[in-house]
Amino acid sequence: MSRIFQKRTKKIGAPPGTLIHIGKKPVEKINISVIEYDAETLIEKHDVSLEECITFINQPTMTWITVKGVYDPETISTIGKAFGLHPLLLEDIMDTNQRPKIDFYDDCLFIVMRMMKIHEERQELENQQVSIVLKAGVIILFLEGNGDVFEGVRERIRKKNPRIRSMGSDYLCYALLDQIVDSYFVILEATDSELDDLDEELLKNPNTRTLHKIQHLRQEIILLKKVIWPTREVMSQFRHMNTPLIQDATKLYMQDLYDHSIQIIDTIESFRDIAAGLLDIYLSNLSHRMNEIMKVLTIVSTLFVPLTFISSLYGMNFKYMPELQWRWGYPIVLAIMATVALGMLRYFRTKRWI
Repeated sequence: MSRIFQKRTKKIGAPPGTLIHIGKKPVEKINISVIEYDAETLIEKHDVSLEECITFINQPTMTWITVKGVYDPETISTIGKAFGLHPLLLEDIMDTNQRPKIDFYDDCLFIVMRMMKIHEERQELENQQVSIVLKAGVIILFLEGNGDVFEGVRERIRKKNPRIRSMGSDYLCYALLDQIVDSYFVILEATDSELDDLDEELLKNPNTRTLHKIQHLRQEIILLKKVIWPTREVMSQFRHMNTPLIQDATKLYMQDLYDHSIQIIDTIESFRDIAAGLLDIYLSNLSHRMNEIMKVLTIVSTLFVPLTFISSLYGMNFKYMPELQWRWGYPIVLAIMATVALGMLRYFRTKRWI
């Protein structure tokens, strides 16, 4: 299962602002792409060099720079110096163990989010850190790996959506955040479907594999809560910040995004309660099955107590036992044993024990 926390031993004793990568290295080569646009024009470039990326500083058009791969201190430092980013901001970009947050610097906003998706083959949650730098007319997006959930935003820009093409970097930042939050709903739908399947499996044929599924699902729900819970604070701070970087019109959209985050958190809490209930149902079924087994074994043992007594009585090796010479002694004893067993079964059924 994907984890958020990564080892930080490399940073022990290092001064603040030291660029040390914490986390995995999902890409071997850092890839930079740029989308530059306004209401009428659009320029989209992929696999841009670091030198070419720097040329987009102070352009009159809106610029969206995406950096995929944050493991190289030299690349991150060069971008930071070119765009005037604070060393602590760059340190947080390379430390992929950050919780969702929003920080305000002199001329920019820095937002950290967690992007989550379901791995198609392993059917597990994958998460990576998304760092967004919001400046006037510029959005710099830092991703750990190659995949992202922002293709819908790119398509809106390509199709000349009037709102996103005419508004500033704050609205583009909102669109990116909205896309991340929308991806959480996809995960919630998959989790809800998995809970329904487990509920049906518990009613039909629960087994040890069912328990493993429940435990795995509970871990994923805990991960979801750990990732998504702080996003509410990010949305709340974003819409209440008093800065010229954020227009009042964008704050209205952020209010809607804040409501979505509350809805997601409430849903996760419900899922956690349902998962706990599924575990209780499984344990109850296991206990009930064990009780049924013990009841059957107890009935069998109880039936054989008088039969064992009779057979042991006639198994004694006394010479002058009166019934030993009877011609019909053996079938009569068998009949008595069968009558006793049937009588006990009838008594158990009368008492509703079976």
